[in-house]
Amino acid sequence: MLYEINEKALKLESEGKKIIRLNLGDPDMATPPEIVEAAYASMKAGKTKYSSSYGELRLRQKIAEVHGVKAENVVITPGSKWAIFSTMFLMLKSGGNVIIPTPYWTAYDLIAKSFGAKVKLLRTEMENGWNVDLEKLEGLIDSETKMIILNNPNNPTSKVMDSKTLDGIVEIANKKGITILSDEVYGAIAFNKTKSILDYGTDSKHILSNGFSKTFTMTGWRIGYVVANKTLIDNITKLNQITFNNVPVFIQDAALKGLELHAQIASNIKAKYKARADIASQKLSAAGFKFTSPDAPFYVFPKRDGLDGTKFTLDLLDRGVAVAPGSSFGEYPEHFRISLTAPDDQIEEGLTKICEAPS
Repeated sequence: MLYEINEKALKLESEGKKIIRLNLGDPDMATPPEIVEAAYASMKAGKTKYSSSYGELRLRQKIAEVHGVKAENVVITPGSKWAIFSTMFLMLKSGGNVIIPTPYWTAYDLIAKSFGAKVKLLRTEMENGWNVDLEKLEGLIDSETKMIILNNPNNPTSKVMDSKTLDGIVEIANKKGITILSDEVYGAIAFNKTKSILDYGTDSKHILSNGFSKTFTMTGWRIGYVVANKTLIDNITKLNQITFNNVPVFIQDAALKGLELHAQIASNIKAKYKARADIASQKLSAAGFKFTSPDAPFYVFPKRDGLDGTKFTLDLLDRGVAVAPGSSFGEYPEHFRISLTAPDDQIEEGLTKICEAPS
């Protein structure tokens, strides 16, 4: 339903209707000019040829420095979606199942099913702060379980997993010999301290997926990376070699410039989205919606008891505001997701229409 809503919004826009787009996690802010200039300079310098399928060494070294690993533990990918796909494909293509807490980014489920892997969904609830029940997690694990996927901070709830829960998940995974794939694409711009899977040791079998889209407003540039053991990195590189070969070097040079300016850029983005999250929280609370306060950009996942989230979403689209129904992220029919990724005035107008819409 997430993609259907987007297509309908695009169709309405093509017909001349104004649509406030609060349905996708695509930052409205421009890529910082320093990053754009770095790409331009790289192209002018002739860096437009084939390159290593591992990624440029300077970029891998910088990422390794950020995460406290070696460059041999890093591979560059065309966006974090490919990072996730390639990792899941290599680990699950021969069978087995993967456990995914919900609500979740539906690409995990769709990717697994695309090559026949089985998915076990572990439901969490807003009333419990979206915390994973460790007993239920352990109960889902069987001899065929190969992977647990975590999204921390989470899309669509924008919640950061508390350290105690994450400690428990890692302990269970280690005991059972299961790999954790931790998607931490929102971690660097979280409002609260976020514990990384790499904090449990860089020599473990667990895997980090990350990217530049959210932190550096580089969604369309398509660059991400995996941090993992060297064997998996080598295998992902082999997959890179027979598919896209390499992320363009000028894009990698732009990403490197982003990392060099990381503290400044991340600070500005966090401040902007924290202000938006505060405004959204105030308006939604006043209108009687229930939700957990965002710990990170860009999302709010409100609920109203008895709400038909899909109907509400479609009706809202007719009123000129696109959001995503809760059913797109699991069995959450009373919820919907708001992406605070439009200009401030549009967000204000969109929130007003959401709060005034009949349910």
